[in-house]
Amino acid sequence: METYELQKLRDLPIEGVAERLGLRPDEHHKCLCPFHDDHHASLSFSRRRNTCRCFACMDRSMGTIDLVMRVLGKDFMEACRWLASDACISLSAREPTQQEQTALDVSRYERYFMHPRWSAEARTFLFAERHLDERVMRWCRVTSYRDRRGVSWLQIPYYDAEGRLMGVQMRNLTKGALPRFRFPQGSQCSIYNLPIVKRLRQGDDLWITEGCSDCWAMLSSGHKAIAIPSATLLSAQDSSQLQALSSELGLHWHMYPDQDAPGERLYMQLRQILPTLTHHQLPPGCKDYSELFVQRHSSSVSLQTHEL
Repeated sequence: METYELQKLRDLPIEGVAERLGLRPDEHHKCLCPFHDDHHASLSFSRRRNTCRCFACMDRSMGTIDLVMRVLGKDFMEACRWLASDACISLSAREPTQQEQTALDVSRYERYFMHPRWSAEARTFLFAERHLDERVMRWCRVTSYRDRRGVSWLQIPYYDAEGRLMGVQMRNLTKGALPRFRFPQGSQCSIYNLPIVKRLRQGDDLWITEGCSDCWAMLSSGHKAIAIPSATLLSAQDSSQLQALSSELGLHWHMYPDQDAPGERLYMQLRQILPTLTHHQLPPGCKDYSELFVQRHSSSVSLQTHEL
């Protein structure tokens, strides 16, 4: 690996890397530390130094590569490959080609998505807590499993516009267990729900959400939607794909940005490539569209109960 490639990995925004790892830094640039039983958001991020440190359990700061190594238990080269895969950074050491990576993912994972099955934990998360439409979850082919340690996971497939499996995201459903997300090696998790492109017509409305959960909520609301995996990881490839889609179909774009600084920054980035993107404001107290969807569902149920 060349020195300049290594520097690119170290220069990736530390909070963006943390979000991809499921750590969720807040507006004060802090989050719960995954390395000890933390209840007071002890892990602090420095944008100036692009590092993080927990003053309760660390004797020094960590950069992007060290953070990935510790959270995911990877060695140095594995951590570098993990960072490079989602940031469109090519490493000089020979890597599997995208075709090889996709073939590996398909052969190992595609059968799981043929007939989605949901554990009790998955049903609670998707339908009891999030009130999502079962038809949406079947369309997205989300399934679940429990690993050997008893940790429950959602398996979320990412397909390209032609319906080819490109990547898999694992979401931890066991409260308090880490990491929150996992990405099998070779996963290409960029724009989510691209198969919806085949159902778009000229001039349709299309919603952009942040993350799979918001996308499921938007689809359950009856809207056509895609998702950017993270507010801090909009790649050049994703931008080009969105521009091409907009030019081809003349779509009307809509978005509820998350109620935080990264969400608003993502909206401004998207507005530069999609000038017609309409900003919709979340009501006070809703951090993202998923929360708004749950609130609306609860209000509707309360109204129906009152009418009875």
